[in-house]
Amino acid sequence: MLKKLFRKKNIDSKSDDKLNRCLTSFDLTLLGVGCIIGTGIFVLTGIAAANQAGPAVILSFLASGFACAFAALSYAELSSSVGGCGSAYGYTYVAFGEFIAWIVGWILLMEYGMSIAAVANGWSGYFNNALIAMGIGLPDVLTKPPSLGGIINLPASLIILMIMILLIIGIKESAKFNKVMVAVKVSAILIFIAFAMFNVNPENWSPFMPYGWFETLPSGKTVGVLAGASIVFFAYVGFDAVSTAAEEAINPQRDLPKGIINSLLFCTIIYIIVAALLTGVVPYQELNVSSPVAFALAKIGFPWASALVSTGVIAGLATVMLVLYYALTRIIFAMSRDGLLPTSLSSVNPKTQTPIKTILICGIFISTVAGFTSLGTLAEIVNIGTLSAFVIVCLGVIFLRNNSSTSNKSTFRNKWHPIVPVLGIISCSLLMLFLPIQTWIRFLIWILIGVGMYFVYSYRNSKLN
Repeated sequence: MLKKLFRKKNIDSKSDDKLNRCLTSFDLTLLGVGCIIGTGIFVLTGIAAANQAGPAVILSFLASGFACAFAALSYAELSSSVGGCGSAYGYTYVAFGEFIAWIVGWILLMEYGMSIAAVANGWSGYFNNALIAMGIGLPDVLTKPPSLGGIINLPASLIILMIMILLIIGIKESAKFNKVMVAVKVSAILIFIAFAMFNVNPENWSPFMPYGWFETLPSGKTVGVLAGASIVFFAYVGFDAVSTAAEEAINPQRDLPKGIINSLLFCTIIYIIVAALLTGVVPYQELNVSSPVAFALAKIGFPWASALVSTGVIAGLATVMLVLYYALTRIIFAMSRDGLLPTSLSSVNPKTQTPIKTILICGIFISTVAGFTSLGTLAEIVNIGTLSAFVIVCLGVIFLRNNSSTSNKSTFRNKWHPIVPVLGIISCSLLMLFLPIQTWIRFLIWILIGVGMYFVYSYRNSKLN
C-alpha cells in the first residue's frame, strides 16, 4: 500500500501539445504584474497597517517579497522541467508521488477558491465606494458579512456569479488584453500617488513600529511587522503565473527569471510607495476599511479622484478574479483527468468548449463564501495554503535535481542551488508560523478532510492504480 501511495507520474517530454513560444521577458513581466497587483495593494495594505504593523507595513512588504523571490525561482525551474497543467500539483506528482500530490492539489483548491472570494471582497469595497460617490451607495447590511455586522456582502457574491457566467460562455484572455488591464491598474495607482504625495503628514508615521517585530496580545491576536508580513503576503499571490508560462516563453532560461524578478521587484517598489503614502496621509488606525486607497483620497479632500481610482480598481480586480477562477478550473481539470476527482469534472461542453459542471460548482460555492466571510479571514486562509505549496515546490526542486531526466538545454536551472530553494523553505515556513492559531486550525481541518477523501475515493480511482 505504501508503494501505491507514492506512485509517480513520468515527465512527458514527448507531448504533442506544444504551445506557441511567443512571450518575451517584457510580456512575462506584464503577466506577473497583471496577476500580482490586486486586492493585496488596494485593500490589505490598509488592513495590515491598521491591525498588525502600523506604518511599518512597509517592512512587512519587504519581508514577504524576500520569501516570494526564492519560491518564484523554484517555480521557474519546475515549470520548465516538468511543465503541464495543474501547477504545483503536477510538479509534486512527478517529484514525490500521488499522495503528496493529492495533498498539494487539495491545498491549491482551497488557495485559489479563497483567493477569488478575497478579491471579490476587495472588489465589493471599491464598487460600493464608487456608488457612494454617485449618491447611491448600498447599506452596510448588504456590503458586510455577518461577522462584521452585516447580513451578506452582496456585491462580492454577485460578481463571482457574473464571472462564472462569462467563463461558461467561454472567455479567452490574451496578452494584449492583459496589457490594457495592467495599464488601467497602474494608472489608478499613479493617480493615488500624484495626489497623496503632496498631502503627507510626517506625524502619521510616528510611532513607525507601534507593535515591534512580533508580539502576541493577551487576546491571542498576533501583531507586528512579521505578523503583517504573513497577511500582506497575499499581495504577491499570482507571480506563479509567470513560471507556468515556461512553454510559451521564447527563451525560458533567460526570460523566465527576468519576468519573475522584474515583476516582483516592480510590485514591491509600488507596494512600498503606496504603503508609505497611505500611512502618511491618514493615521494608520483609520485604515481598517475595504477600500483604503479610495478612502484616503476622499479623506484628504479629493472625492472625484477617489471615484476615479475606484473605477480603475474595479476593472483591474475583475480581471484578477477571472484569471484565478480559470486557474482553479484547470487544477480541478488536471486532478479529475488523473482520476483523483470524479472524471465528470474534466468533461468539456462541446458547444462552449468549457468545463461547465466544474465552473458551476465552483461559482456557487465561492459566491457563498465571499458573501458570508470577512476579507481578513479569507486572506489568512489563502496565505497558509500558498505558503505550504511554496515549501513543497522548493523541496521538489531539491529532489528533482538528482533526476537526470529533468536536465536538458531547454530547462531553466537556478545557479545558486540548493541555496535558493533552501532559503525559500525557511522564509515561507517562518511566515506560516506567524499566522494566527485559528488559521492553522482551519488549515489542518481542511487537510484532514482531504486525506479522508483520498482514501475514500481517489486512492481507488486513480488512473495509476
